[in-house]
Amino acid sequence: MNAIKVIKPGQLSLIQDFGRYGLAQYGITQGGPVDDYAYCWANHLLGNEINCPSLEITLGQAEFKILASCQLAIAGGDLNATLDGQPITNWSSFKALKDQVLSFSLPRNGLRSYLAIRGGFNLPSQLGSVSSVAKDKLGGFNAGAAIQSGDLLPFTSHSLDSKSVQLTFRYQPDYNLPLELRVIEGYQRDDFSVASMERFYRSEFVISQHSNRMGYRLEGDSIKPPVDGILSEGIALGSIQVTPEGSPIIMLNDRQTIGGYPKIGCVARIDLPRLAQGKPGQSVTFTKGDLLGLQDVWCQWANFFGY
Repeated sequence: MNAIKVIKPGQLSLIQDFGRYGLAQYGITQGGPVDDYAYCWANHLLGNEINCPSLEITLGQAEFKILASCQLAIAGGDLNATLDGQPITNWSSFKALKDQVLSFSLPRNGLRSYLAIRGGFNLPSQLGSVSSVAKDKLGGFNAGAAIQSGDLLPFTSHSLDSKSVQLTFRYQPDYNLPLELRVIEGYQRDDFSVASMERFYRSEFVISQHSNRMGYRLEGDSIKPPVDGILSEGIALGSIQVTPEGSPIIMLNDRQTIGGYPKIGCVARIDLPRLAQGKPGQSVTFTKGDLLGLQDVWCQWANFFGY
């Protein structure tokens, strides 16, 4: 059987492709990989197309049995991956043979690792995507839920490489560095006081334990919002909402589609993968971003991977 069997699912392991788009007006969020940089490289190392279903493994502690030989790749956080107990180099492709066991333990750095397979995992699409979004009950194996012990991840038989392919260290992020996120300010920025905006940019926040795929809540200096709430409106990926208590929340892939907290702006699209690897307690600062320059960098990245 061409499949990988889940022995231990880990704390949160989700099937993800690039996500669902054009459905926000129906209350359906995009889903997809929160670190699409690592997701894209894992697929690219195998020669896959951009939208191949892969496995997002958060916090490790997962184990899989290979039921048929296959070509795999991992990228993202270093979760101490091993194959039959032998370490696997992160940000690289590798072949796994029938009956071998692939394991992930607690992170050495980062938070999430992406496991890709040549040709992608074969799962039925829902509304144009296999991405798992639990709150929308869409994708994956069981209404968007995380994988469970005993699940089979099917794939199509494919060729194996004689040598592995590894990403050069120049393009591998250092997830242990402090996070400095560039902000594209939005139209509600002028509703915040000058003092609130100065505090926002000079403060050092830390990632809260109450952070997930919906959004990252930050703790630190209180940023006084102009009002307790606004008329609900659409929420873009990376939006920086400020709660009535003054806590910034950066909205991610599984966010609600509308919300009523005032927003300073958005974290630059190209900085979000780095945030997605941030652990609770890690420091975060903000700086004003140059819209045109960031758009140019993003377009180069998107063109390289074939978005």
